[in-house]
Amino acid sequence: MDLTNQRRMAALIMKCGKNRVYLNPNNIEDIAEAVTRQDIRKLVNEGVIYPKQKIGISNGRLKARMAQKDAGKRKGHGSRKGSKYARFPKKRRWINTIRPIRRVLREYRDGGNISAETYRKYYRHSSGGMFRSIYHMKTHIKAEKAFIKSPDEGVN
Repeated sequence: MDLTNQRRMAALIMKCGKNRVYLNPNNIEDIAEAVTRQDIRKLVNEGVIYPKQKIGISNGRLKARMAQKDAGKRKGHGSRKGSKYARFPKKRRWINTIRPIRRVLREYRDGGNISAETYRKYYRHSSGGMFRSIYHMKTHIKAEKAFIKSPDEGVN
C-alpha cells in the first residue's frame, strides 16, 4: 500500500519531517482510507499517527561535567587555557567587590546609621581600594566610632 501522500500530509500537520512520521502498522487500512487533511488530523488526534522523538546528542555527560566544575573539580593547571586574569579579569573582580560595598554604604546613609559626611569619606576610601569586603569596611567604621546608630543585624 502506498502511504506517501498520507505521510506527507501528516508531516505538514505535525510540523515535522516525513521520516519522523510514525504510521501504526495495526491501523494501515484506516490510514489508507484517510485521503483528506481532516482525516489525517483525526488520526493524529487519535494517536494512530504520531511523530517519532527527535534524535539528538545527549547533554547528560556535559551536565555531569559542569556539576563537577561547580563543585570545584576539573579546574587544575592542566585544564586551564587562559591566564589568571583572562579567566577572571581584574575589572570583574573589582566590580564584584565595589558594588556591594557601595550598596551597603548607601543603606547606612539612607537608614541614618552614618552621616552624609562619613558616607562621602568612606565612599572615597572604598573607591581607592582601601576595603577588601563589606565586613572589612564595617569593622573600620566601628573602630573609628563613625556610626550614629548601630546598623541592623540583617545588614552585613
